[in-house]
Amino acid sequence: MKGIIGAIAGDIIGSRYEFKPIKTKEFSLFNKKSTFTDDTIMTLAVAKWLINDKNSKEELVRQLQYFGNGYPNGGYGRMFKQWLSTENPKPYGSWGNGSAMRVSPVAWVGESLEEVQKLARISAEVTHDHPEGIKGALATADAVYLARLGSSKEEIRDHIEIRYGYDLNRTLDEIRPSYKFDVSCQGSVPESIICFLEGEDYEDTIRNCISLGGDADTMAAIAGGIASAYWEVPRDIQYKSIERLSYELLNVLIEFEDKFL
Repeated sequence: MKGIIGAIAGDIIGSRYEFKPIKTKEFSLFNKKSTFTDDTIMTLAVAKWLINDKNSKEELVRQLQYFGNGYPNGGYGRMFKQWLSTENPKPYGSWGNGSAMRVSPVAWVGESLEEVQKLARISAEVTHDHPEGIKGALATADAVYLARLGSSKEEIRDHIEIRYGYDLNRTLDEIRPSYKFDVSCQGSVPESIICFLEGEDYEDTIRNCISLGGDADTMAAIAGGIASAYWEVPRDIQYKSIERLSYELLNVLIEFEDKFL
């Protein structure tokens, strides 16, 4: 299976390493503590927006607030928590990687790179309207879309570097020793893309992300969203991820797949 399941599985696998970082690729993918977090919740909120009305910012805000408040223990940042509880909420200048973690569905809906970028910008700017927050979402969406079209890794790398200025010519072995937890787009999106570029398959991409010892669930959601447009997500990873979703979240995933995939 390809699609947004890759972002969801990455989040679930990374969930137990977000605050317990490791610097190795040798670990079990799932255990009893593996669970979905805000990355999955917000990805499926974006998916529901696209199902209902992709041209309405009001619908996007409605779905983000509905799902965010429906799953209050998702692990949201302080500013986003305040946004969730605000009537007529406004963007708050965030450059955090929350804009990139939830963006992958737009790349399966847009029928051109231009439309994907338009939807990615909308998906980000209702909260993350800082230029870096928008750039992180755009770069991630572009990578997913290009992977979906069958572009090579070299083509994806070149496009992201030229258009967004990210340095993707570093290796994970160079990054890993000094890399630390970083929730900014500028400090985690390029590294997440590199995890995909160095990956041998979907699982290896996720292992790359966790091994950096950073914001594990979000980075694995970002890279996993790209990887699952490039490769198939193994069936056992699909099943072990899907069985951890609530009935409501699973229904959104199924509805999105039925409509767009």
